[in-house]
Amino acid sequence: MDLVLLGAPGAGKGTQGALLARKLHVPKIATGDMLRDAVRQGTELGRRAKQVMDAGQLVSDEIVLGLVRERLASDAAEGAVFDGYPRNVAQAESLDGLLGEMGRRINAVVYLEVDDDAIVRRMTGRRTDPETGVVYHVEHNPPPAEVADRVVQREDDREATVRHRLEVYRENTAPLVEHYRRAGVPVHTVDGGGSIDAVQGEILGLLGR
Repeated sequence: MDLVLLGAPGAGKGTQGALLARKLHVPKIATGDMLRDAVRQGTELGRRAKQVMDAGQLVSDEIVLGLVRERLASDAAEGAVFDGYPRNVAQAESLDGLLGEMGRRINAVVYLEVDDDAIVRRMTGRRTDPETGVVYHVEHNPPPAEVADRVVQREDDREATVRHRLEVYRENTAPLVEHYRRAGVPVHTVDGGGSIDAVQGEILGLLGR
């Protein structure tokens, strides 16, 4: 199964994507993870991506699509959970074409819907331990006393930044829902505000799993 997971930053795509990948026995494809792996392994595309990133620029859609192509021909040959990719309609059309070359198509889209204010609370409450990289949350998973004095709030998790990212998401990524509906792909809207287990259970039910 080839599945696209959509949702705003902080909607829970990473968590739900990892659970779905294990349940469906396919890899989770997230472009950030792919880029880091390619750079670490020193592949040709990884070297090109590193040059772009070192220059402080965004990696081109061409490079990202090349990385996706490699994955679809290797560990994702039987399917994948796409987490945070595609990010816009142009990328979706490229992915559609790539899958079509392989006799595949996106089988379903899961759209995690979460209220903006709830996302802001989720993300602004996060605190990261700079020494270990462990992420805590001031409400749901507060840092233990021994590290509480050193945890920090990342710039990405400040309210103004979060709300700006939500605006960008609505402009660029939200139209993907309509793109897939027009293409006849089943789009399942799930309330992402519940517990991790409840959300996962609803997704699996909608997918017939």
